[in-house]
Formats: sequence, structure tokens, C-alpha cells
Amino acid sequence: MTTPVALTIAGSDSSGGAGIQADLKTFAALGVFGASAITALTAQNTRGVTGIHAVPADFVTAQIDAVFSDLDVGAVKIGMVAQAASIDAIAAALSRWAPRHVVLDPVMVATSGDRLLASEAVEALRKNLIPLATVITPNLPEAAALLDEPIATSEAEIESQGRGLLALGCRAVLIKGGHGEGAESTDYLVDSTRTIALAAPRIATRNTHGTGCSLSSAVAAGLARGEDLERAVRNAKTWISAAIGAADRFTVGHGHGPIHHFHSFY
Repeated sequence: MTTPVALTIAGSDSSGGAGIQADLKTFAALGVFGASAITALTAQNTRGVTGIHAVPADFVTAQIDAVFSDLDVGAVKIGMVAQAASIDAIAAALSRWAPRHVVLDPVMVATSGDRLLASEAVEALRKNLIPLATVITPNLPEAAALLDEPIATSEAEIESQGRGLLALGCRAVLIKGGHGEGAESTDYLVDSTRTIALAAPRIATRNTHGTGCSLSSAVAAGLARGEDLERAVRNAKTWISAAIGAADRFTVGHGHGPIHHFHSFY
């Protein structure tokens, strides 16, 4: 039996809760072999980001080429890309290697509020990476920022922004509702034919570091295992809800602690 493989292209989190580290934990928890191409080193912990050191674009390319030339990659997850040059390098590499699935998490701001994507890189993200994506996974503020619109506050506005993001060239959009209000956190999966609302109880915890990274990685893991997009998203939503629900088993750091990627194991 072929081992499912997923590649994460993202930034490293020195505290281990988000970024590359969260992605690899997610892949492992879901039975997928994880490879990585690191776009940036960050000095961060549960309280915030204190430094970002971008990896040169040509070395990002070298990492991606090394993985694809040897491993049978079933899905790619893209997280923090840091700078326009890296976006261009990633887009060129993915156009060459043509992976079956690309999950793009347009990481712009960390859970702590620290900005992770230079403003000039946002247009490169729109023009060069979004059209390559099977699905993009913005939260409500990121969806609004990509469209230069106010943050959506109703289901109709969320669906409208989903359609606006589809017009940028991706095949589907998963708008995450974690920043919303109410007893339920509802994500919206929008494609060319329908909108699916995926609701889950909102969990009261401050340990949410790496939630967005991990959800998009869980979707990529499902796609790498051969699931269709709706099934991959539904399974990822179930898994991330359980990981958030188990987060308070951890006492890690003094800010927004990590979720529990391996909640089903210990």
C-alpha cells in the first residue's frame, strides 16, 4: 500500500505550536507522512512573534524540488510565505511539479495579532498562488483583507466574499468562522455550485495557538489520503474541534497555548 505524503510549505514556529511544527504534527496524527519546505524562521512563543528571518527564495525552491523529485506528494499545504519573492518561487515550483491538490492558508496575522505577511506580498498571493489552489482557507479577517472589504458579519456577506475569492481563480474557499460570535463556530465551504455551512460548538479555551495552520493541514492530509474535498473538510473540522477541546490538558506557555494534536493517542 502506498504511503500518503503531504508537503507543508510554511514558516517555522520556535515554540512548536503553529507553522511547520503544527503541520507535521497534524499529518502524523492523521496517518500521513509529512515533508516540509521552510519559508521563514520565526522567533515566537505563545505570547507573540519577536522576530522573522525569511529564507532566501532560491532555497525555498531547492527544498520544494528536493521533495518532489523523490516523494510522491499527494497534497501540498501552503502557510506563511513571508515575502513576495517566496510567493513567486513557490508558484513557479508548483506550476512545474503540478501537485494533485494545493491547500492555501493565507496566513497574514498570527493568533497574537502579529503581522506575518508584508503588505506588498498580498497582491502576489492573490495573483500567483490563489489560482493554483484546490481550496483556500482564510478566516473572516483574512477573507476581508484579500478582497479589501470590511469583515463579513452575516451568512450572506460570508457567502458573497466566498464568491469574490473564487473569482480570484481557486476551485473552492473554506471561510473559517472562529473569529465570529455565538455559541457555534460555523465554517463555510464555497465552490462554483454550492455553499455548505459546517457548524461546531464554540469551545471556551485560550489555547488556540496554531488552530488555523492545523485545520488547513488536516484538510491537506485528507486529500493526500484520497478523500474528496467535502469529506476532507468535514473530517478536518471534526478533528480540529477535538484537538481544541483537549487543549486544556496542556499547560504550555503563558499566552495562547497550543491545541492537542495527539488527543486521540494520549
